[in-house]
Amino acid sequence: MGFSDLLEQVGSTGRFQILHVTLLCTPVLMMASHNLLQNFVAVVPPHYCSAHSNLSQSQLSPEEALRITVPQDHRGKPDRCQRYVVPQWHLLDKNGTSNLRKEGNSVDDPDADLQGCMDGWTYNMTDRSSTIISDWHLVCDLHSLKQMGQTIYMGGVLVGAFLFGTLADRYGRRILLLISYLLMAVSGTCAAFSPSFPLFCFFRFGCGMALSGMALNSFSLIVEWIPTRVRTVVGTITGYCYTVGQLILALMAYYIRDWRWLTLAVSLPFYAFFLYAWWFHESARWLALNNKPDQAIKGLKSVAKFNRRCDEGEKIDIKMLQESMKNELSSSKGSYTALDLFRTPYMRITTVCLAAVWLSTSFAYYGLSMDLQKFGVDIYLIQVIFGAVDIPAKIIITVTMSYIGRRPSQCGALIIAGVTILVNLLVPYDQQTLRTSLAVVGKGCLSASFNCCYLYTGELYPTIIRQNGMGLVSSMARVGAMVAPMVRLTGDYIPWLPGLIYGGAPILSGVAAIFLPETLGTPLPDTIQDVEERGSGKRSKMSPKETIILEDTGANLLKPVA
Repeated sequence: MGFSDLLEQVGSTGRFQILHVTLLCTPVLMMASHNLLQNFVAVVPPHYCSAHSNLSQSQLSPEEALRITVPQDHRGKPDRCQRYVVPQWHLLDKNGTSNLRKEGNSVDDPDADLQGCMDGWTYNMTDRSSTIISDWHLVCDLHSLKQMGQTIYMGGVLVGAFLFGTLADRYGRRILLLISYLLMAVSGTCAAFSPSFPLFCFFRFGCGMALSGMALNSFSLIVEWIPTRVRTVVGTITGYCYTVGQLILALMAYYIRDWRWLTLAVSLPFYAFFLYAWWFHESARWLALNNKPDQAIKGLKSVAKFNRRCDEGEKIDIKMLQESMKNELSSSKGSYTALDLFRTPYMRITTVCLAAVWLSTSFAYYGLSMDLQKFGVDIYLIQVIFGAVDIPAKIIITVTMSYIGRRPSQCGALIIAGVTILVNLLVPYDQQTLRTSLAVVGKGCLSASFNCCYLYTGELYPTIIRQNGMGLVSSMARVGAMVAPMVRLTGDYIPWLPGLIYGGAPILSGVAAIFLPETLGTPLPDTIQDVEERGSGKRSKMSPKETIILEDTGANLLKPVA
């Protein structure tokens, strides 16, 4: 008897599992709201320098005050970061005359001196009632702080992955999930009421940590209480929960235009998640493996009672549990570390190529998804489109992986995404429909690449070191997510450079993926030797077994976190 048999005995797909998975998947709906929150709380409104203080008592209309205060940029719009040192009263007599600035001077008056926005900025808040940009004036010399805020949040995601992943193996999944829910609720609430930008970043860092803790431990509790045969279906459902979450964020942001109330709205539900999460059962597998057989048996009997299989549950005792876990441990003897991912030639090639694939996928994904304003269309509409494109993208990549193969699917998704991003550099800014269409295709390909990553990586790494491998490459994805916002700042010096980097990275990693072996229709490797034999072309000694669409396919719920 294995542990899976014990699970069948107490009811592997009964009422408990249905309710358990439903309650664990519900918070996933709100994960996208925090991951992509900056698209709405950090919208940069149209702005220009405020008029001189001595004009406040004048009888000028706002348009007239603007004309004599602020020069126009090369697009014929008020300059965002400079104004005249003294008001140019003579410009009121030049109706309809263009006031373009060349080399720091006004066309109307080449000798007019310019200065920074000494009296602050005036913002056009027709789209949002307030943002962190308008509240803390993160414009002009401070505009890079917007990207820094998102990088700090992604840093929290990275730190949370290491911290909560390690602690969960030691103290259990349930308690760490409870802590993650509470941390997200408290950090999000504090971020909503932050009086300064540094404090906002601090609490957003906490939100990032909490998000990693929720994703990792929700996934563990889901897969450890359900049988292998339904993990693919459950993984697909949880993945689509995140997709729906992107649509929920667009709806909430449309009706809640104040950034503080929006941040609060996406954080308050986690208090409810924290309260009902006390009902969750700790993983019986984890309890048995950590010398807590009594608690494991108690949990199994509780599940049996919930599933109305009390008689079968009463038959479980310590001897039966120990026998089942003995069989479960027999296939993973030995101690392995992340260093074993690099010790042998084909393991090394696999790890390097997968690290490039994960890093570039996440890097380009967040580079494309976290700056919706650049497309020049309604940000609520583009958020809905970006979320909805995940639905067909996941279906298409699943079909291609099943019939064409993992390697061509992975390579194709990355290369097509990179090409669409690069082509967008050649499209004039005023052709918004074409630019948006190319961006949607690119985003869909990157979402598909994420789906392929989880399955393909799990099939490439051997059983004895699979978790170490998944942890390493997913960490590279989080590094890519951290770097992506900062790369956008290079556009201040070379406008086309961010697009070139965002498009070039997926293409290069798509080429690197060519060096990975195909895994379609092959059994999962158990040992490092199996991987080496497969890479060298020797006849594999792997025992024939059914190739599973990775038990960890449920990790799809982690997709945009990484």
